[in-house]
Amino acid sequence: MARLAANNVVMFKNYHIVVFRDQHGVCRKLRLRGWLFAAILLLAALLVAGNVFLVKYFYNYKQMERDVTAKEKQATEQTTQLLALSEKVKTLEADLTRLRGFDAKLRLMVGLDKEPRDVSSDGAGDKDFEKRYLPLYRQEMLTRKLHEFLGRLRQTASLERVRQQELVSALSKKGSLPTSMPMSWPVTGWISSPFGERVSPFTGKKELHKGLDISAPIGTPVVAPADGTVTFAGEADDGGSAVTVDHGGGLTTSYSHLRDTEVTAGQTVKRGQTIGHVGDLGQSTGPHLHYETRLGGMPVDPMRYILE
Repeated sequence: MARLAANNVVMFKNYHIVVFRDQHGVCRKLRLRGWLFAAILLLAALLVAGNVFLVKYFYNYKQMERDVTAKEKQATEQTTQLLALSEKVKTLEADLTRLRGFDAKLRLMVGLDKEPRDVSSDGAGDKDFEKRYLPLYRQEMLTRKLHEFLGRLRQTASLERVRQQELVSALSKKGSLPTSMPMSWPVTGWISSPFGERVSPFTGKKELHKGLDISAPIGTPVVAPADGTVTFAGEADDGGSAVTVDHGGGLTTSYSHLRDTEVTAGQTVKRGQTIGHVGDLGQSTGPHLHYETRLGGMPVDPMRYILE
């Protein structure tokens, strides 16, 4: 206790600071109380400790900032890669759907199938990968979905491989596809109205559009898509020229709104032979070819036979 009391007395004594000036020998004396001196020392210690803490905090902050920037860059690169992969998967799915459509048409032609097979992807919304899986909020979910999709795609490809082998076997037995099957496009253009139900541009009512409207400039050659015999060539009931070709087996094709015809009834035509030219005559909304395919007298979708 005596020693502690002595220390306290020493601490709170007055301290003198003497400042000498070298040239004149003049000095200046400053008196500093003990408690004030102790407070200054304490304040200096606190300032040093605070500076050390701030420097360490600043260093940690900068390190965290660099880490976050690197993680963000990595996440952006991963997202870009995953989106690119999803685009490739969509392309692959579209190619597989076209392949299945091609296979379905060939199987129908060689008699392996009696009715057209649905070639759309399995499951609701499978036609659009991006709508099914994007946008996603977690990359793990997108990766999992991609793996699931690729697994289904692998199964579908295996099934198509079996179908292709069966088709090759059937084609080998037949030797080749019959030349009387309308597998090619009759004219170069674009489909302005597909086969199926539509609103008539003339009556405004729903009707069955019995063929394809293929728009093309006036004078574009129209060719026979398969071998056959011309059963009609002349003016149609609604005006304009028309041609009908019988391909055998109850299958016929017809071509309407022609500017002119290059064949006559009873004439035999070969695939690729010009039978007329695109016109804009009769009940028409513009230059185009109305192309119909009938089986047993009933209209069927020409796309059922056309191999794209």
